[in-house]
Amino acid sequence: MFKIQIDKEKCIGCGTCAAVCPINWEIGDDGKAKSIKDEIEDLGCNRLAEENCPVQAIKLMPQ
Repeated sequence: MFKIQIDKEKCIGCGTCAAVCPINWEIGDDGKAKSIKDEIEDLGCNRLAEENCPVQAIKLMPQ
């Protein structure tokens, strides 16, 4: 199980996370990245969202 942490201060709302992992990422009403699920069992494309975030605002933390 992994918990998704998003640093809203760092996020620039570029949408890369939503582009590489649309199954779990979107841009919220505030223009910042938003995960659909905050806890996931399988990393799947969420790893790509973390790796491709240009400002490293996404962290996947093992629980």
